[in-house]
Amino acid sequence: MLSDPSHKYRPFPQVPLQDRQWPSRTITSPPRWLSTDLRDGNQSIIDPMDAVKKNRFFDLLVEVGVKEIEVGFPSAGQTEFDFISGLVRSDRIPDDVMVQVLTQSREDLIRTSFESLEGARAAIVHLYNAVSPAWREIVFRMSKDEVRQIAVAGAKVLRDEAGKRPDTDWHFEYSPETFSTAELDFSIEVCEAVMEVLQPTPDHPIILNLPATVEAATPNIYADQIEYFCRNLPNRESAVISLHTHNDRGTGVAAAELGLMAGADRVEGCLFGNGERTGNCCLVTVALNMYTQGVNPGLDFSDIDRVIETVEYCNELPVHQRHPYGGELVFTAFSGSHQDAIKKGFEAHSQQNDEEWRVPYLPIDPADLGRNYEAVIRVNSQSGKGGFAWVLEQDQGLKLPKKMQADFSKHVQRMADELGRELNAADIWDAFRHAYHVKTHPKHFQLVDYEESRAADGTRIFSGKIAVEGQEQTVSGRGNGLISSVIATLEDSFGLDISVVDYTEHALGSGRDARAAAYLECISGDQTIWGVGIDEDIATASVRAVLSAANSAIALK
Repeated sequence: MLSDPSHKYRPFPQVPLQDRQWPSRTITSPPRWLSTDLRDGNQSIIDPMDAVKKNRFFDLLVEVGVKEIEVGFPSAGQTEFDFISGLVRSDRIPDDVMVQVLTQSREDLIRTSFESLEGARAAIVHLYNAVSPAWREIVFRMSKDEVRQIAVAGAKVLRDEAGKRPDTDWHFEYSPETFSTAELDFSIEVCEAVMEVLQPTPDHPIILNLPATVEAATPNIYADQIEYFCRNLPNRESAVISLHTHNDRGTGVAAAELGLMAGADRVEGCLFGNGERTGNCCLVTVALNMYTQGVNPGLDFSDIDRVIETVEYCNELPVHQRHPYGGELVFTAFSGSHQDAIKKGFEAHSQQNDEEWRVPYLPIDPADLGRNYEAVIRVNSQSGKGGFAWVLEQDQGLKLPKKMQADFSKHVQRMADELGRELNAADIWDAFRHAYHVKTHPKHFQLVDYEESRAADGTRIFSGKIAVEGQEQTVSGRGNGLISSVIATLEDSFGLDISVVDYTEHALGSGRDARAAAYLECISGDQTIWGVGIDEDIATASVRAVLSAANSAIALK
């Protein structure tokens, strides 16, 4: 193996575009979208989709709002041909959707393509041939003139076959395949020759697709290529410029976005980027990137999990957990500081007077994609107090005081270290119950029943029954209020020295089913302890909070 193989490669040449305009532009409106899932995506999977899966995928694309769908390569085989012709005959193509088929520039293949679309209301026939030096010189061993003639000959067959079927509204697409590695002026020359045959007009334009068949340079180079092409193409107003990026360098989405800024009108790609090698441009990512910039992409991903379910079923490929927007973990924070920022962001958002989305670490509201907030923050050994506090609030409605969050964090950390895995809401609730003796059995002090009364001097009297290690005892005590009378009871009856530092309470829910939660910060000896009480009655919740603190004090002895 060579110690430094980099000398085998050459940097991609710059585009002669001195006054490029695209860097100062922004995307302000959506492009025309074309899904290639049923063709390019289908060709790239180990087991191509059968008719059932292709039909299910087609229905999904229509539901999402894709108006142009490349449904197959009719000449690839009988399965492809039958699916396409069956789709047309079944009258399942909505009036506002156009199907598209792909064909190489060969007369027999073009004719087969038209036959598969027989009877369609409207359709696009997509013609291509490779034009770059590597393909001309290595694959085909042809001159530029010979390569251009292949495109011209194919265009003539398109024109003639369409003329035989006047009842269909025919549209044409031409791809100078391998555009990204071809000479720009030659690509323009070939496209111009195709346009001369097909005679497009502004009212009925040709689609010129400029594929980054192999992503060979940074996305700014692709944008330069698109802007150069748009500037120098004769009769530009009669052409729709389409982009078909691949992801060899990991920048297929960026290349498509910069290509739109450079003047393109249309984007081809697959849902979640399935495609040859490292994949195509991901239509979901490009569309939702626009959404986060205040541009409606015209595609509906409001139930993104159902979209993922269908795509994974049809492709038999998983959507990666970190895939933008759709991945299982992309709206999840494990880091403590991240969790704290997200928690505060949600709290601030709930108090805003407008709808502007400004939650840290979340570029898009998960609810807009059908995701729920409970999954945003998840807890493991790397998490901080903000994370489990958020989970407890969402799962149980508990709003722990900040100082109590710090106390509880050590219990969560201990559980996470012991289990060695992510903690779910049930784990955290279990840790909380045992840490503060909430709804647990058995425990040292257990409230059985009580009454509160007022003495003649205005003090409060607590009297009731408390189970101590399972044995009921009748007890009583006097204090300035209910909480102090319970503390006095514990001191008089059991010798416990507890003093209250702070008290917090809040409602759990609303209406007839509302409950209350009470939190006590206490001192016992030289230790800070916490008590928690939950009950339908706020007074009883306070009593339970005192006994919770007493149980913690006993546990420290």
